Amino acid sequence: MPTTFETGPVRVRVPATSANLGPGFDALGLALGLHDDVSAEVTTGDVRVTVTGQGAGELPADDRHLVVRAMRATFEVLGGQPPGLSVECVNRIPQARGLGSSSAAIVAGVQLARALVVDGTRRMDDAAALRLAAEIEGHPDNVAPCLLGGFTVAWTEESGARAVCLPVAEGVRPTVFVPVERGLTAEARAALPGTVPHADAALTAGRAALLVHALTSEPALLLPATVDRLHQHYRAAGMPGTYALVTALRAAGVPAVVSGAGPTVLAFTEPPEGFEPGMDCQIWRLPIDVSGALVSRGRLGHAERDPVAAGRKS
Repeated sequence: MPTTFETGPVRVRVPATSANLGPGFDALGLALGLHDDVSAEVTTGDVRVTVTGQGAGELPADDRHLVVRAMRATFEVLGGQPPGLSVECVNRIPQARGLGSSSAAIVAGVQLARALVVDGTRRMDDAAALRLAAEIEGHPDNVAPCLLGGFTVAWTEESGARAVCLPVAEGVRPTVFVPVERGLTAEARAALPGTVPHADAALTAGRAALLVHALTSEPALLLPATVDRLHQHYRAAGMPGTYALVTALRAAGVPAVVSGAGPTVLAFTEPPEGFEPGMDCQIWRLPIDVSGALVSRGRLGHAERDPVAAGRKS
């Protein structure tokens, strides 16, 4: 079927995400109320990308930009490439901090490309969009909540990634501690051993199962449910401030984990009054995003172009 492109711009709002959530390594994820806004339009010229906010002046402004690369991959599946693209990114999700900035870019690109192809959402349904986004990212734990919203459990079969979205119980009030320093997922993964003791794997599997129950039904169990022995302590040497903060929060009774590959720390409840993180960071109290990636027609509005609107800060 030949590819026909829509005329006029489309836009998408994509949430930040926190993955792993402690014991749910490469499987569990949560969408947070901190968003990037991206718009795109098919043109007759070259590829042009403008970036405002996080990553401005650092991210590429051409085909190398991750949003464009995800769009190209999606167009390829849908049967054809447009002659040119104009893309505008307003980024509020910090880059390389463990809050899913790359997954947000990938999901934004997939969703924009689907919307720019006539009948694109029918030719590539949400399940196929998730499979493609996970293939581009390499794992589904961030792209699933970014696409679907809320709390997700993701896994990979021979046919590709799949995910389910579960409701979050009242009483879960995420707080993120975002350090000034950056982290790289590849370096964090390189710190992980090839094997772990059977006892550690068994304990972590049990806590991951408990975490699903705690997040959806009984938040009082979040502290024991977030115990992990698969990945966090192996990465501690590369981000000692992050690991020290997780330890201090947990000692204060706060269920805290490394967000994704770090260095951001996610707490599922607010810290005690007067708690000092002991590191240079921003503290944001963010709602859970239950909508996931939202696509609409038209260019970005004035409010969407404000990169300072980063959610609730303290």
